[in-house]
Amino acid sequence: MNTNKAVLLSVMMFLQYFIWGAWYVTMGTYMGEHLHSSGVQIGAAYSALAIATMISPFFVGWIADRFFAAQRLMGVLHLLGAVLLFMATKITDNTLFYWTILAYSLLYMPTIALSNSVAFSQMTDPGKQFPWIRVFGTLGWIAAGILIGQMAIEKSSSTFEIAAAVSGVLGLISFILPHTAPKGKQSADSKGLGVESFVLFKDKPYLVFFIAAILVCIPLSFYYGFANPFLNELNVSNAATKMTLGQASEALFILAIPFLFYRIGVKNMLLLGMTAWILRYVCFAYGDSGANMWMLYAGIILHGICYDFFFVTGYMYTEKKAGEKIKNAAQGLFTFATYGVGMFIGTWVSGFIVDKYKTGEVHDWKSIWFVPAGIAIIVLIYFLLFFREKKNSDNYRPR
Repeated sequence: MNTNKAVLLSVMMFLQYFIWGAWYVTMGTYMGEHLHSSGVQIGAAYSALAIATMISPFFVGWIADRFFAAQRLMGVLHLLGAVLLFMATKITDNTLFYWTILAYSLLYMPTIALSNSVAFSQMTDPGKQFPWIRVFGTLGWIAAGILIGQMAIEKSSSTFEIAAAVSGVLGLISFILPHTAPKGKQSADSKGLGVESFVLFKDKPYLVFFIAAILVCIPLSFYYGFANPFLNELNVSNAATKMTLGQASEALFILAIPFLFYRIGVKNMLLLGMTAWILRYVCFAYGDSGANMWMLYAGIILHGICYDFFFVTGYMYTEKKAGEKIKNAAQGLFTFATYGVGMFIGTWVSGFIVDKYKTGEVHDWKSIWFVPAGIAIIVLIYFLLFFREKKNSDNYRPR
């Protein structure tokens, strides 16, 4: 892969995740401020991405890959998405806002797979080259958070306007990205959904892990949907900027995974991830913007362990279990189940809990954060009781 292509792909990844980070993190705060939304309505808006995650495999696997060049389709989707993001700023009705976000999510989520497809098609050694391209996506998310926090626009429609502008830019840039031809009829099978990977459920340890992965998305949803409104209600300055510490820790801890995966085993990696979920919400429950401010920072920084040690490790575990023939199908199924089914359940549960512990305009955040902590404890106990992996399979030590 030559330098020009590498630069283009890096810019593509940076903008791809800048867009997401610009509106997604602060949407709950925006809805509460401008639409006076309830917790259920905020949770429903966040569930839109989960719905789109469940639908996008059909679109990408069965339609997009067959008939359209990936970079051109991505350009069209981002241009249309820019229009919807701008329209969202003019809406004052919660129901209409939800349908607009759902429509946008249905346009955006396929571009994740399409951008990966464009990148992989240009690489001679994806294992070595892709991480260096993908890291620009994390940098894009961080840049969006820093920009929004420093501009102090977390509660304004400007977050959506910035995301819309960048979406338009990426839409135009997409048309000059390296050509990625449609794959034709060979992609018109079930690989997008991953149904052929159902054979993995015959393996009891993997089935136990798979169920735990869906359940752990419930506490995950509390963080995605309500961490920013929580910090803003505590009057934490530049909350969006401070939340980028989570992505910074994610980038840092991911470097430890290859080292730990082969030494302490997948079970211990997953246990560390689940334990971090518990600690995060305990920190949030007892943290405030005064003397215990350090606990809020700790809860944010724990995101690296929460995400990397469970989800990234989970993707690696899935690949090892699936083998070469069905690994793509298995990864598709894992994403469908976690960021689709799991997040859909989690966003609705979190919305109901937040409303339950609200009096007037004030939330009882300590009680709220104890709920996802409790769920994480239940998942941890379930995993400890039922996950029984053979030592060699657990560690995957090189032979």
